[in-house]
Amino acid sequence: MRRALALAGLAAGLAAAAPAQAGEVVITVTDVRSAKGVIRACMTTRADIFPKCVNDPNAYRTVVPATTKEIRFTGVKPGAYGIALLHDENNNGKADRAMGMMPKEGYGFSRDAPVKMAPPKFKDAVMQVGEGTQRLTIKMRYFL
Repeated sequence: MRRALALAGLAAGLAAAAPAQAGEVVITVTDVRSAKGVIRACMTTRADIFPKCVNDPNAYRTVVPATTKEIRFTGVKPGAYGIALLHDENNNGKADRAMGMMPKEGYGFSRDAPVKMAPPKFKDAVMQVGEGTQRLTIKMRYFL
C-alpha cells in the first residue's frame, strides 16, 4: 500500500512538472471577396510590432491561396497572441493603401479587433492559446 501511494505521489509530481504542450490554432476565414491573390496570416506575442509580425523570429506566419477557408498553425507554444490576416489580392507582399491611408485590400484580426483610423491595438486582438486545439473565425473586412 505504501509503495502504491509513493508511486502515485511520484507520478503526480512528474505530471505537475511536465512542460506545457504545444497547441494548434485553426482559423476559419469568412467573407473573402474574391479568389484573387493570397491570404497572409501571422500570429505574434509582441504588442510592439502587431499587426505586422515581420521582426518577430518567434511569430507564426503562413501564406495560403485566397480560396483557402481554413488556416492552421501547429506547434504553437502556449501564450497570448494577436492574429492578423491580409487578403493580398495582387500578391505583392504588402497592404496596399489608397491615398496613403485607406486599406485597398481585405484585413481581419483575432477577436474581431476594431479598426478605426489605424490598425487595432494588440490588447484588442490578444487571445490566449494553450494546449490542444483553439478554433476561431476571422471575418475579412474591406474598407474600399
